[in-house]
Amino acid sequence: WNKWSEDITPSHNLTLPFIRMVPGPMDYTPGAVINAQPDHFRVIFNRPMSMTTRAQQVAMYVVYESPLQMMADNPSNYLKELECAKFIAAVPTTWDDTRVLEAALGEYLVLARKHGDEWFLGAMTNESGREFTLGLSFLEAGVYDAEMIEDGINADRYAGDYRRVTLTITRGDSITIRLAPGGGWAAHLKPQEGK
Repeated sequence: WNKWSEDITPSHNLTLPFIRMVPGPMDYTPGAVINAQPDHFRVIFNRPMSMTTRAQQVAMYVVYESPLQMMADNPSNYLKELECAKFIAAVPTTWDDTRVLEAALGEYLVLARKHGDEWFLGAMTNESGREFTLGLSFLEAGVYDAEMIEDGINADRYAGDYRRVTLTITRGDSITIRLAPGGGWAAHLKPQEGK
């Protein structure tokens, strides 16, 4: 299937990590910035879109392991969406550690990946909205600056709705994430210098 297919559903996206990534990295091109919920999705050759939220497309860069990652959309679209483009550009393509935090084949996946002293977290759901409370005990001691891309309040109707959130966290904290139908969430955790 390709981006001009009605078969690239949120459920399909949640089978890939469990099947295609079992032997190792896979080839898949995420990053669509024209997004639609399934009831508004149309196959349009010269304006392809994803059947997921913008936040799920960003989360794919963390969830899908690929040492040569690409961006699926028109460069002009990324210039209009600099917050997402900058977040994607910061995501490494190789990892020192991976932890699965929550998972069910075809339904949802939440994982954490480490590169150097930084952590990246990604969460994706199928056509059902979900909420998770994530413990952060896997972090080393210290204070972290967190940048998150999450589904916006209207992402269940307008899949392009997202918000960028920043906060300070430690390993003793927890984060509650809410995923819209077909939604996602991604976080970049960087340790503060000397803390």
